Amino acid sequence: MDRCIVLVDAGYLLGAAASLLAGEPSRSRITVDHTALIQGLRERAESDTERPLLRIYWFDGAPDRVPQPEHRRLRVMPRVTVRLGALTRSDGRWAQKGVDAAMHAELTELARNRACSDIVLVTGDGDLLPGMMAAKEHGVAVHLWAVQAADGDYNQSEDLVAEADERRVLDRTWITKAVRAKELTGVCAPPPAPRPEIAAILSAPLPDSALGAAAERPPEDGERPPAAASENGTQERIPTPKGVPTPKDLAALRAPGVQPAQHPASATLRWSSDKGWVDRPGVAAEPAEASSMPTLAQLTTAEQRWADREEDITTVGGDPYEVGQVFARRWMARLGDQGHLQRLSGMYPRIPHRIDGELLRYAARFGLLAHKDDQIDEHDRYAIRAGFWREIDVRTAAEHAPAGE
Repeated sequence: MDRCIVLVDAGYLLGAAASLLAGEPSRSRITVDHTALIQGLRERAESDTERPLLRIYWFDGAPDRVPQPEHRRLRVMPRVTVRLGALTRSDGRWAQKGVDAAMHAELTELARNRACSDIVLVTGDGDLLPGMMAAKEHGVAVHLWAVQAADGDYNQSEDLVAEADERRVLDRTWITKAVRAKELTGVCAPPPAPRPEIAAILSAPLPDSALGAAAERPPEDGERPPAAASENGTQERIPTPKGVPTPKDLAALRAPGVQPAQHPASATLRWSSDKGWVDRPGVAAEPAEASSMPTLAQLTTAEQRWADREEDITTVGGDPYEVGQVFARRWMARLGDQGHLQRLSGMYPRIPHRIDGELLRYAARFGLLAHKDDQIDEHDRYAIRAGFWREIDVRTAAEHAPAGE
């Protein structure tokens, strides 16, 4: 068949692009316009082979082979098929398992069935050499594409390079049409507006027991404990209490014997979990009106549910802060009783148990459970809830703004 097929090792393509643009192979250092990338691959393949494209196969790794947001976007694109291997962690590094074997099987099967006349391989792994040789024996022309190496050297197996019928290097100019390096700002998400409830908790004085416990804590990274004289006269470092109380310190504010005047009534301590906020003994219960607030599932029709899934696949990127915003926008847009919104705003920073649990389960769809032992990282939870509250604040601020503004 006079058609071409492209097999892409996403780990190689995006890792090499990150090395070229950001100086290290971590894919978290780059942002990818997958639509532009697929279009660029298609145009370049049809130009190089002078054959129409049959299909692009995208091979990548994912935890437990669960599609991540980028995989869901890719697999609904025309002429794109996603094949997933496993992603495992060993010695502190992530590694793909089964991707090379899947590429080898697809390569040999396509050639044996004469599904195409030309195959483009975007990879650098020498394990594909037997598959490349088998494809050539079936009369298929094999084109090997490389990503320009950051150091100007080879980033592909020399055996692959020697065996390929044609070879091309995707240079920086071509790569930057769809990939760019992230700017490191050190901030994962814009913080929500400050609230007096949080300030009251953090400014509450610690009881003696909490201060004593803080003094026994080992210093954290970057913390410089003060010096103290040892018995032999030398200076030793001893830990000092931290300026910001920990959750354990705050819990001690509720301990018996602590005077109520030492902490405000709003200093309620609650722990978060994938099931929502979890009360601990001695902590004030959730307000009664919180249980009456409808969940997003209760407010969503079957047609809206289908449209939501389509939007999640095609437009929602999966950033924790963005996920919280999307969820809040849908919830507010479908509320019949807007009084719920005002009551919710008064509960800041706590999201009612039922809604918070639903929010975290929604976030889990975007792969935020990945690499974290089936738990959403606490840092991501803060970002998810910050995005949620940001949308609530924007809506309530707009409703209370003077008419002339």
